[in-house]
Amino acid sequence: MSDPMRPPVSHHSPRTTSLRSDPSRSRAALRTAVVWDVLQDALDRRVKATGRQVLDVLDTGGGSGNFAVPVARLGHRVTVVDPSPNALFALERRAAEADVADRVRGVQGDARGLFDVVERGGYDVVLCHGVLEYVDDPAEGVRNVVAALRAEGVLSLLAAGLGGAVLARALAGHFTEARQALDDPDGRWGTGDPVPRRFTAEQLTGLVEAAGLRIGAVHGVRIFSDLVPGVLVDTESGAMDALLELEAAAAELAAFHAVATQLHVLGETPGTQEV
Repeated sequence: MSDPMRPPVSHHSPRTTSLRSDPSRSRAALRTAVVWDVLQDALDRRVKATGRQVLDVLDTGGGSGNFAVPVARLGHRVTVVDPSPNALFALERRAAEADVADRVRGVQGDARGLFDVVERGGYDVVLCHGVLEYVDDPAEGVRNVVAALRAEGVLSLLAAGLGGAVLARALAGHFTEARQALDDPDGRWGTGDPVPRRFTAEQLTGLVEAAGLRIGAVHGVRIFSDLVPGVLVDTESGAMDALLELEAAAAELAAFHAVATQLHVLGETPGTQEV
């Protein structure tokens, strides 16, 4: 296992051109830009490595398709597993509106019973975004999603970061809650906290490595965007682009992982070759 105190070496840097070129971009899109760029780069590399233009992608906890539909628009086949029938209905509608209904399949299920509804070892890329916070056993959850990968495949793991929650509570003046989140084993700031569990970068990379993957990259997500006043971004000329550039520049720096609202880990099977 690699030294958990040393940030894993990234094979790439987040691309920012896709969001900057979209005049309809929103703050919500800004918050997912780093993850999307890393994921799109990983998909591109798997296409080159496999020689197949269409990959099989599994999105666990994919909900209404925030990532699944854009991935399908790239031409890939996406299976979304989610426990919510309402989310899957919204996914079906969104896929139809994007004209990718033939490439998106939604099935009801969860990470624990994943192989009751999908094929083991059947996917080139697996997305596990916003799932580990809610499962009873995060280690089991990671093992399950890793088992869905083919012999050469990539895991995209996104989870809530501990440091970001502590910082946010402190900046809001809730110092006791910030301290409670810092001391709590699950990173919760109180009984009213809607997030059951948060992680450090070391915890997430440890889970991924324990499941048999090597770490391809670690990124901090929403380092600044959740803290910057919306009025500043919306009214100051060039502020959106500048904030996007700042997020991308800081995303790979280990010092900022400790204060990120979310953490993104890219895991690769040992047989996966770099392209």
